[in-house]
Amino acid sequence: MFRIISGKWKAKKIAAPKNFEVRPTTDFAKEALFSILENKYDMQSISVLDLFAGIGSISLEFASRGCQDVTSVEMNPKHTAFINSTASELDMALQINVQRGDVFDWLKKFRNKKSFEIVFSDAPFEMEEKKYYELISLVLNNKFLKENGVLIVEHQSRMKLEHPNLTDTRKYGNVSFSFFDPNKEDNQEL
Repeated sequence: MFRIISGKWKAKKIAAPKNFEVRPTTDFAKEALFSILENKYDMQSISVLDLFAGIGSISLEFASRGCQDVTSVEMNPKHTAFINSTASELDMALQINVQRGDVFDWLKKFRNKKSFEIVFSDAPFEMEEKKYYELISLVLNNKFLKENGVLIVEHQSRMKLEHPNLTDTRKYGNVSFSFFDPNKEDNQEL
């Protein structure tokens, strides 16, 4: 169970089937994250890429706040079906484009195709640290971020990510968000 915190569907509770193994971002952490993002971006005019979308907690939050262009990438077919049906039920089907697939394969396949203001990643907490760095590299080196964009990686607080583009890490209990700036044009890899 999670709830949409703000926007058109503020306080709407979303119940996922009991057999889903998911860990939606806590309300406390999500509220803090969106407070940061809404100070920097106009939600109605940005595009968002939600990686490891799970059951859509972050995607639905962006859509509820007026974001018209959310791409959700999730491998589990039950989860993608759940995001699609929930988005449809809440009249957000035109805002959320659900893509089923492995995030790493998807990033390799769609490199240099589209850029986003916000790329959010909530990988499974048991993912190896080196895979986090692979993910960061794939996003930053393949023009997934616009010039004013940000990559946000949700991870366990005990993991400390280090990278030249890391600008901030915010800790909310056992969950942290690390923020990464895009590569500068002159050091973009081709």
